[in-house]
Amino acid sequence: MSCEMKGSNLVRAMLLKGAKKVWCAVDDDSDEQAMMDHEGHDFTAYIVAYRDGHFYCSAGMAWRFAVPIRISEVVDDELVA
Repeated sequence: MSCEMKGSNLVRAMLLKGAKKVWCAVDDDSDEQAMMDHEGHDFTAYIVAYRDGHFYCSAGMAWRFAVPIRISEVVDDELVA
């Protein structure tokens, strides 16, 4: 059995350890749904707090699930010909 922490559990732990803003994919249904393609809609946010069972983003909106993500610049040697 793996003890790997991920998804919303990881975000809660990061906030408890003092993270101020965590870039996340967010959703109200599940961690899995947060990571799915939302057909052009932007469902990402900086999560700044967790309280009363919800993650709060920097804009003040509440979300039930938040999965930490990493966004990095794509460079030309990563492109597929």
